[in-house]
Amino acid sequence: MKRILIPAGGAILATGLLAAGLAGAAQADDTTASDPMATSAANAKAIAEFWADNNSAALKAATESNVWSKSEVAKLQSKGGYSSDTKPGSTAPIGEEKKTTAKTQNVNLPKTIGKVFFVNSKGEKKWCSATSIQSTYRNLVATAGHCVYDTANNTDLVSKWVFVPGYYQGKSPWGIYVGKTAFTHYDFDVYEDYDRDYAFVTVYNGVQLGAGKSTKITFDEAKAAQAKGQVVDVKATEVKKEEYESAIKDPTKLPYYDLKLGTAKKVTGPDYPGAVVDKKEVSKSVYEAAKAKGTGRGQDFIYGEPVVENVDKATWTAYEGPGEKGEGADKFGNYLITHYYTQDWYVPGTDTKYYRLDYFVIEGFAKDAGRLGDNVGGQGFAWNQPTGKYVRVFGYPASAHPDGNKAYTGITPKWCYGKTSGKLVGSAAKKIEEHVALKCAMTEGADGGPWLYKYSNSKRLGYVNGVTSTFNDQDSNGRVDYISSPYFDGETNTVYKAAAASWSGKVV
Repeated sequence: MKRILIPAGGAILATGLLAAGLAGAAQADDTTASDPMATSAANAKAIAEFWADNNSAALKAATESNVWSKSEVAKLQSKGGYSSDTKPGSTAPIGEEKKTTAKTQNVNLPKTIGKVFFVNSKGEKKWCSATSIQSTYRNLVATAGHCVYDTANNTDLVSKWVFVPGYYQGKSPWGIYVGKTAFTHYDFDVYEDYDRDYAFVTVYNGVQLGAGKSTKITFDEAKAAQAKGQVVDVKATEVKKEEYESAIKDPTKLPYYDLKLGTAKKVTGPDYPGAVVDKKEVSKSVYEAAKAKGTGRGQDFIYGEPVVENVDKATWTAYEGPGEKGEGADKFGNYLITHYYTQDWYVPGTDTKYYRLDYFVIEGFAKDAGRLGDNVGGQGFAWNQPTGKYVRVFGYPASAHPDGNKAYTGITPKWCYGKTSGKLVGSAAKKIEEHVALKCAMTEGADGGPWLYKYSNSKRLGYVNGVTSTFNDQDSNGRVDYISSPYFDGETNTVYKAAAASWSGKVV
């Protein structure tokens, strides 16, 4: 068991910082840290709506967690055996599915797995893998600590954290579960110790959101509805100029009509986005100066050869343009005007458009989807188990390997199966001393995914005995070939027990 201790030097005590820190971070034990996420049902509903709005646009826009750089995908070193801090133990899973006697080589994916979505300190929408896990109130999710705390920003809590079991391309079949409280080991929360890179998050009951109905209202009603926080929509219907001009003579109709002013054409160069070319009539001297430059593309280049126009006497007499006209009719009685053109590159203007405005209040619905564990079940939990045992690991890998090869999409879950390393492993670069490793080629996006001990393929249940934390390249060929998890010991169980006994409640 590794612990990070604060030195009790006189310099620290003299500053008063230690005493202040203890006063501000009082907790039941020196192992468990907990931090609030969505602090109210209203806040949780707003977070669920953030991810679900516009046909789940935010969920679809999220990309996989990218904590590890290519240079950090390196080798693990054997660190030797492990002495259990307590006796081995386990908590049974919930939601067992009906057994089947059919023999199959296919792996039945657990219903408990899904993705956690969050916004990091850069404002980026990200996701990791996770699973529902057994708890008193059937409201608990297990994932990696770095999928809850933003390790790139001094371990601040990420925002807008939700769990979506069974997630698939914007679909949330069992609802969206908003995080209420994050439980981690104190050493990860405070010191970013990746030997404790795990988290247990309590979630509110799931929420299923729908568009609801739309009711037409007056402008004054729309203002009142908006002030109450209701969703107001404005529909603009294009009308003719005459209708608009007639309507605005009545001041009471002004809130119901609007216009979008047109724009003049914008003179540009030939390489400006959206630019088109036209001809611009110029004098003979300007034309010849442009011709001397060549016949390329630009405002100072010619637009074809001069054009001789045969017109009637009245047109010839009235013409005062930059082109040239002779002294009068030629010997054949023709009146001629010679036109000279250069290139004129511009972005076309737009016409003014006129609109009638109709106002609607959107009465959306948010339906309670029930408790997470009741809907998808929950994996068991095991701690202080022997290493060198078979586990099945699930996750949603998405990142490319360090050599650039992209073997996964992150759309569907993948799995690995095998014996964990007999000895604990570490990484000096990552300050890891007590991880357990597994031969597996999954890449980032799978981080936070469960390592299931004694997984039953028929029941789709097992015991969470680790979560994917790091990705490693043991043979230095530019491909991930091993993953690692913190070793789950008695202190992990302490954190888990605190989370598993915590109530969350409903959003709606």
